[in-house]
Amino acid sequence: MGRTILLGLNEINFDYVRRYVERGHLPGFRDLMGEHGLIRTQAEDRYERLEPWIQWVTVHTGRPYEDHGVFRLGDIVGQPVPQFFEDLEQQGFQVGAISPMNAENRLRSSPYFVPDPWTGTPASGAPLVRRLAGAVAKAVNTNATGGAGTRTLLDVLVGLLRYARPRHYPAYAHLIACGLRRQWPRAMLLDLLLYDLHTVLYRKHQPDLSVLFLNAGAHIQHHYFFNSSVGETGRRNPDWYVAAEADPVLEVYALYDRMLRDLRARFPQARLILATGLQQVPYPEVTFYYRLTDHAEFLRQLGIDGVVAVEPRMSRDFLVRFADAEAAWAGERVLRGACDEEGRALFEEVDNRGAELFVSLTYPHEVRPGTRAVSATGRVISDLAAHVALVAIKNGHHDTTGYLIDTAEQSAEARKVPLASLHERVMRAVQGPGGDSLRGSDRTRASAPDVAESV
Repeated sequence: MGRTILLGLNEINFDYVRRYVERGHLPGFRDLMGEHGLIRTQAEDRYERLEPWIQWVTVHTGRPYEDHGVFRLGDIVGQPVPQFFEDLEQQGFQVGAISPMNAENRLRSSPYFVPDPWTGTPASGAPLVRRLAGAVAKAVNTNATGGAGTRTLLDVLVGLLRYARPRHYPAYAHLIACGLRRQWPRAMLLDLLLYDLHTVLYRKHQPDLSVLFLNAGAHIQHHYFFNSSVGETGRRNPDWYVAAEADPVLEVYALYDRMLRDLRARFPQARLILATGLQQVPYPEVTFYYRLTDHAEFLRQLGIDGVVAVEPRMSRDFLVRFADAEAAWAGERVLRGACDEEGRALFEEVDNRGAELFVSLTYPHEVRPGTRAVSATGRVISDLAAHVALVAIKNGHHDTTGYLIDTAEQSAEARKVPLASLHERVMRAVQGPGGDSLRGSDRTRASAPDVAESV
């Protein structure tokens, strides 16, 4: 039994990690793989289920999709399926979490629980932690449109001043400066802030289990995989999208590498379980991802009535709440009929949930100034480009293989295990050899050694 950190580096491709290591980069990953080996995990076989918000629920619950049934980001809220967070707390262990994907906060005495930016569940912890959680969610959900607002940016700044480690100030300054011109440094800045927040809170509270989930790597791979210097696809992104010499994939991997080295130096007694859930591989086609800039206004211009609220989710997705099921049914008809002038659908994915619609803007073609959209009601939107923001030219897509490194393993032999088995691994890591008969409160809590910073 001992303190455990579950570090989720969402969708990182370790084939690319190895190639960078071979070129002399990423010493932290090199040492971690060399000392503890690399285990492959196996997720779902059906591609439509290879979404991180499905597979991380599998990790949290120990159940495959067929059993937990959570298909959309945010849908874990209100579901009866138990997660290891509350299971461990009920056994007497203390649990903290920073941004676990698609996890509901059901904890009663957690020293900190910061939800992911897309799941409507309350934060736990000090008032400043809760305030920062709300600001991060707003900033992430308006990243493509730039509509975060002064209050949100101020709250993020206050969070930076409180939780950013002085040694990382130059890195923050660099990422902020680069983020004025490019999108990917903003995602890296958020992950660095989450890492520093986790470091401060973990060191202060020393929970039995602490979960830290980082998503910038997945975000950057989706956008910029073709620019990787170790890629073998032969594809490159256009220069207007990203400079030819840039390698955002190496940049985010290098950031994670510094985090790994620092984490192991600062908390050497903690058991570290690193998992990716899935991996990404290069995408074979040119596909554009867009996000509506003002969801409610666009629905109004399409002629959709009875909308009570619109909740943006990750990337292209959003949830529309209607006054009743009849209004939702009418809205579904309009959305399914919306298309461009060539008859190509804008919203191929519309999930009717009674008085709610879960919608994805699936239009994969380039939107140029003057591209027209036609509603099923006969209304015409003369310039679709004025209503959308480019999220990405899709560079990567999901693959069922993920990766696992556990510092309790000594040069683990190459093997593949079901992703769902990670749940039991985490539970046993916290419970120890005696299982749940050992309680976190039954042992003396000693603070972690004060190790000099290594990054």
